[in-house]
Amino acid sequence: MMNMSENELQVQETQIVEEDLTPRQIVEELDAYIIGQKNAKRAVAVALRNRMRRRKLDPSLRDEIYPKNIIMIGPTGVGKTEIARRLAKLTHAPFIKVEATKYTEIGYVGRDVESMIRDLAMVSLNIVKSEFRQKVKDEAARKAEELVLDILIPETTPNQGSYGFSENYKEEEERRESYLATREMMRRKLKSGKIDGQEIEIETTPASPGFPMFQVMGGSNMEDMDQQLQNMLGDLMNKKNKKRKLPISEALKVLSEQEAEKLLDPEKVNIEAVRRVEELGIVFIDEIDKVAGRENRSGADVSREGVQRDLLPIVEGATINTKIGSVKTDHILFIAAGAFHISKPSDLIPELQGRFPIRVELEKLNMDDFKKILTAPRSSLMKQYQALLGVEGCQLEFSEDGLEEIAKIAFDVNEKGQNIGARRLNTILEKVLEEISFNAPDLKSEEKIFNIDANFVKSRLEDIVSDRDLSRYIL
Repeated sequence: MMNMSENELQVQETQIVEEDLTPRQIVEELDAYIIGQKNAKRAVAVALRNRMRRRKLDPSLRDEIYPKNIIMIGPTGVGKTEIARRLAKLTHAPFIKVEATKYTEIGYVGRDVESMIRDLAMVSLNIVKSEFRQKVKDEAARKAEELVLDILIPETTPNQGSYGFSENYKEEEERRESYLATREMMRRKLKSGKIDGQEIEIETTPASPGFPMFQVMGGSNMEDMDQQLQNMLGDLMNKKNKKRKLPISEALKVLSEQEAEKLLDPEKVNIEAVRRVEELGIVFIDEIDKVAGRENRSGADVSREGVQRDLLPIVEGATINTKIGSVKTDHILFIAAGAFHISKPSDLIPELQGRFPIRVELEKLNMDDFKKILTAPRSSLMKQYQALLGVEGCQLEFSEDGLEEIAKIAFDVNEKGQNIGARRLNTILEKVLEEISFNAPDLKSEEKIFNIDANFVKSRLEDIVSDRDLSRYIL
């Protein structure tokens, strides 16, 4: 087994932290994917930069500085989740998005809030494993190739060979040279891909179950008990190698993955995964407004304040037992978000409010924002639809007035009905391009160029938009 040295781990660390990103650069990166919301971008950029600053401090002071958690306030579809998701991708940080409504107070059947940290730990483990596998992929591929060659051309031992225990050293050497020459010839065929379709039988080692084979239902600490039972019984379950027949191209992939797994040092991988959760982890808690406490609660609402109380020690700093070890949550960055239509941030319990010192209100999208969302981001909706229908040979050309008309309709429908933000554009574009999408495979090449202008958009949506009742259901 190959062990990762401490120096190699340090190299890994420098590759994934945001050392070189200034707040301005972070905002610029977010601008490439998210339109508007300058205040929210600045807030998360500063929070991220502060984590980098903290790591450069003297250890005695470093432990005293806690992340400045953020509450984002704004309607759905304005970019709250996307800001947090892009932030995590930008820094290669372990990231998880959870809904506050899926958790219940301890004592009720359901998921307890500690499970979000366990889930985050598994995300971190997968990231670290993926990176470490990348480091050993060449060696794993070489070993997989040797295994396939062993199957294709098994080496005959003196006991099995036609020479038995012959003392004729020269004959044995000739046999050996012939075998090596044949093996090299087969290696060239293997590398050229000429025998990729040939099936061979390989032995595969069943992985440890990634998902529970059973679950223990209950309240407090039931997930811990579930985890411990699975760990205890894991080695007792059927671990026999299984034989599978696969084409050589697939067999090489399967064997490479198995060999890469063998080259990893589980202990060091887990240590690094824990470190990343504790130092770089980001938890995005959506719909926090749905568990905001209100007076005269009854029925299902009774556990909402309990969820807040259970969440408080996690945000404040606790030690959670996970499959990869104990994780301290003191320096995990928590970003909460909610529309706060009915409740207000001040409806949260005071202690929890104090743990989210930064409040950012996201602005409602206007017509210009909608138009920019259609065109400006690197993976804008316009580019997505052009690429999708381009597969069928269709060419979509969006004119300025066409884009303005789509943005106008999206804005108007949001104003008159439920405001779902930028997600409204998906609904409208699907309706505008529905006929083209349906007929695309059957069109002749000369019929596959479409100019999406204002008249085209109106012709597809005018009847729906003019009928308010119909618009409410369709758009």
